[in-house]
Amino acid sequence: MTETPQTRTTAPDGPYSPYIPSSPEYRAAAEALRGLRQDLFHDAFVYRPLPPRAVRDNGKPGGRPVGRIRGRYAPWTRHALVVAAGLVAMFVGWEGGGMSSAAPLAGLLALAPVLLTLVRPVAAFWLSLIATVASTVLVSAFADWPWPPGSFVSHLIVLTVVAIRTRPRTAAWMWVATAAYAVAIKSVHGYPYGGNSAPMLVLSAFALLVVTVWHVRRSAEQEVTAQQTVTAHERSRRTLLEERTTIARELHDVVAHHMSVVAIQAEAAPYRVENPPPELEKAFVTIRENAVAALTELRRVLGVVRAEDYEAPDAPQPTLADLDALLANVREAGLTVEKTVTGAVRELPQGVELSAYRIVQEALSNTLRHAPGASARVEIGYVLGGLGLRIVNGPPPNPTLEKSTHGAGHGITGMRERVTMLNGEMTAGGTDDGGYEVAVYLPVTTAEDPA
Repeated sequence: MTETPQTRTTAPDGPYSPYIPSSPEYRAAAEALRGLRQDLFHDAFVYRPLPPRAVRDNGKPGGRPVGRIRGRYAPWTRHALVVAAGLVAMFVGWEGGGMSSAAPLAGLLALAPVLLTLVRPVAAFWLSLIATVASTVLVSAFADWPWPPGSFVSHLIVLTVVAIRTRPRTAAWMWVATAAYAVAIKSVHGYPYGGNSAPMLVLSAFALLVVTVWHVRRSAEQEVTAQQTVTAHERSRRTLLEERTTIARELHDVVAHHMSVVAIQAEAAPYRVENPPPELEKAFVTIRENAVAALTELRRVLGVVRAEDYEAPDAPQPTLADLDALLANVREAGLTVEKTVTGAVRELPQGVELSAYRIVQEALSNTLRHAPGASARVEIGYVLGGLGLRIVNGPPPNPTLEKSTHGAGHGITGMRERVTMLNGEMTAGGTDDGGYEVAVYLPVTTAEDPA
């Protein structure tokens, strides 16, 4: 009869691999021992000073600034708390020593491990166990066996501080080591009059459980915050790409229209001149060919930003001349708006006209959404070298109807993208009376300016 070979899990390669057990239980035990060595022995004396706490202005935008004295000492509050806890353990140890001459030494043995947690947390745990043995030999009575009063308080503080500064697995190993110490002392010396190991193990387990729950909650909050940050970044990036796609579509239509006009005029120009010279005809042919080639290349490159169901508008893109129709529409929607124009009105490049129209349109839409019932004012300034826009609205009459905070949507992102594309400047923010203001400057290159 042929025996079926037993299935074995993969063992580490090497000359002794056939003799190494590969059961799940063995691997779990080996992993646990590896974690014990890593947490309590390998990294026991690593220098890890407790960093100062970052102080913020109440953690809230617009909060009151931290005072000079408070700002100077606030980062060290955690260090002060640890030192204060160590002093409490020292006084308890000193008092627990009674009239013994070793009472001051017992107090110092209770203080030293607590202070060491500020720079070498895991080493402080081992020092606490060593200090407990020394205090027991010096001043312990049978009623306090095997944890003298000062060592009892000091060890609880050390366990809690080290658990906060490390991870839950390290806290679990510290509790196991504490229990092993208590069992070993009982096995060697016994407790003639009872002992206080049970209170130590119960209180330390409760403290470590609370710290572990705090660790888990903080990790969850950090993960949620990181996820929200990534989500907000992706949302902002997607909004930016969508707005750039919209701008590219509009500019594609504008530039394609002008290039088509150039090609048509170049083709018709020779027929408007009687007996044109061959050089002129050749120049017009070259202009037409270049215009058609540029138009074809433009459609090939920029056409990729069009959606499959996108159709070029039949009507020309809007300009500032169409602004009155826009204001009439928003007035019908319930927005009281007035327009002011300063400077000499002149024709601007179509890209500037289109962007200015869209900026005013988006600003008024934001007013309708975020400040219902408020009045708005549109100011257009034709200045030397550019165009100035200012759209400002007052506070909403009923703030409870406000849907969201200003600038929380995608409109501001689109405005900034258009202004950046034209090398302009833009500011947006709240006004002193509770309203909102958008100010834009779009530079316009004149024919005399080769730039």
